Amino acid sequence: MFKLIRGELYRVLHKKSLYVYFGVLALGYVLLAIVRSGGFNDNSIVGDASNLFYLTPALVGGFLFSTIYTDDLNAKNLITLVGYGLSKSKIVIAKIILAAFFVTAFFGLLPLLHSAVYMGFGYTATAAQLAAIYALSVKYLLTTLAYIGISSIVVYGSQRPTFSIVSYILLSFSVIGNLLAMAAHTLNLNISDHLISVITNQIMADMLGGGASILPIMEYAAYIIVSSTLAIIAFNKKEMEF
Repeated sequence: MFKLIRGELYRVLHKKSLYVYFGVLALGYVLLAIVRSGGFNDNSIVGDASNLFYLTPALVGGFLFSTIYTDDLNAKNLITLVGYGLSKSKIVIAKIILAAFFVTAFFGLLPLLHSAVYMGFGYTATAAQLAAIYALSVKYLLTTLAYIGISSIVVYGSQRPTFSIVSYILLSFSVIGNLLAMAAHTLNLNISDHLISVITNQIMADMLGGGASILPIMEYAAYIIVSSTLAIIAFNKKEMEF
């Protein structure tokens, strides 16, 4: 499994489109800041982070999901890996570890980029504001990773790139979450507190409040564990066409 992770790290890090895509995103971020700079105030650095980070699960997570998961489907790499005798469960676990690495790297750097852009316009973040920006970044880090984990079930169950990407996009734009909430409301079921968006909001609030509630952390861990388990089951049941 560790050889697979190293090999996948090498593959992704040597993918030129990765640097082009994130370079374009960074340029767009700076240009947007230039356009909006006339209306900046001391609170803009946090308020804008809240508004802009909302798009990261789709814009960033979607690209990483495609690179890590669906590229394998297009290139028939899953068939090759299984053909070499690598356990399907190890493939699933290696992929979620790889996703966690890249998602954590991006969302660890995002607050620094955001703050640096605003500092360029003379708005230095206070310690409290930087803490709030990092809390927001952690929220969307967890959200993105959860959506990747859930969408991986579709990857291994269908092994069709289009279905997989569509499932991730629907999750990242809260379409599936909203449909579930509406269905639950119709059936008088209370599941809204257990949706990823609410769980990550609670974790973020705990970070800002200086505490740590165990329940949302456990619920989040359950999402990752259950989605990975279901992905392994789906992969094991799917017949590989060599």
